[in-house]
Amino acid sequence: MKNEFIAPSRGFERSEFEQRTGKLQQQMAVQGIDAVFFSTEHEFRYFSGFASQFWQSPTRPWFLVIPAKGQPIAVVPGIGAAGFDDTWIDDVRTWPSPRPEDDGVSLLADTLAEVSKQTRCIGAMLGPETHLRMPIANYQTLQASLNQHDMVDVSEIVRKLRSIKSVAEVDKIRFVCDVTAAGFDFLLENLHAGMTERQACKAMHLEMLRLGADACPYLISASGQGGYDNIIMGPTDRRLDQGDLLIIDTGANFDGYFSDFDRNFAFGDVDRATHDAYEAVYASTEAGLDIAAPGRSTGDVWKAMWSVLEAAGSLGNDVGRMGHGLGMQLTEWPSNVQGGDVILQPGMVLTLEPGMTFAPGKVMVHEENILITEKGCEMLHKRAWEKLPIITR
Repeated sequence: MKNEFIAPSRGFERSEFEQRTGKLQQQMAVQGIDAVFFSTEHEFRYFSGFASQFWQSPTRPWFLVIPAKGQPIAVVPGIGAAGFDDTWIDDVRTWPSPRPEDDGVSLLADTLAEVSKQTRCIGAMLGPETHLRMPIANYQTLQASLNQHDMVDVSEIVRKLRSIKSVAEVDKIRFVCDVTAAGFDFLLENLHAGMTERQACKAMHLEMLRLGADACPYLISASGQGGYDNIIMGPTDRRLDQGDLLIIDTGANFDGYFSDFDRNFAFGDVDRATHDAYEAVYASTEAGLDIAAPGRSTGDVWKAMWSVLEAAGSLGNDVGRMGHGLGMQLTEWPSNVQGGDVILQPGMVLTLEPGMTFAPGKVMVHEENILITEKGCEMLHKRAWEKLPIITR
């Protein structure tokens, strides 16, 4: 059957979790940190392998403690204890949640105190692009319980670790990227005037699920005569008509890893300026592909792409960046920004996402997913069409 893909194995070998934890512990030793605790899904899953749909519920908190040496310790609601049988975690400490008066806070505090007796320094995710998945009052209670300890931010350490993907991680991302690209090909063959944005997105969504995606939690669209001006709100029930330009931007997921790229479609005749804008963002992406390599910075990538857009007459780009990291989250650190100083390294997965305002109220955006290799970069999926595709149906 056309467009059938072989999915990589789910999960990871125990050795991968050991390596991830060991790298974190090395950095903890350098900075004199006795223990780190995590309360958000992605960090919890990254170091433990525990994956549960219970994260969708705000009722119960979940904590993972990583000591200076040895395995992580899970501090979790009793309802989730059995889920650790399939992980590498042996030490699982539970309480009968939900218990609002003390929903795991004292158990977490006791665990942290137990493993942080040397420097009395405890790390948590406290920096940009992070959050603590616990009520502020509970965090304050935790701090009061550990008032002889210092709380420090480890988000920079963790985001650097997570930014370098293993071969197994890349295999999952590559698979879901291939599925997404095939979904766009399917849409190209089945789009027609008269469909709504929502119908177009749903058709693509179902095809990606058929091809092996687990879910597609991010699938947006925008359309308008000869262009669009907002790319974060759709899909809507607006019917596509001759002269319209449609963008669909999607992040499908397989085994906890995302794709994130878009495609543009024109319906019938659109003016020359729209075609020129498409070709400009395509060329801008080419410039990003040419320069993205180990030793280059995120600022270098931004500058290469923006130079093309500026030469093409762009009226601006108010998105704030032109691409970002990709992996367990739809958007990850780092961002491709003007003056960005993050140095690219082999194993990083990034999006290249140039966008331009090419006429008042009209935007053109393009996005691809790449892997930084030892010698440069490679696409993780089929490249976009070089010319703006025209839907004549």
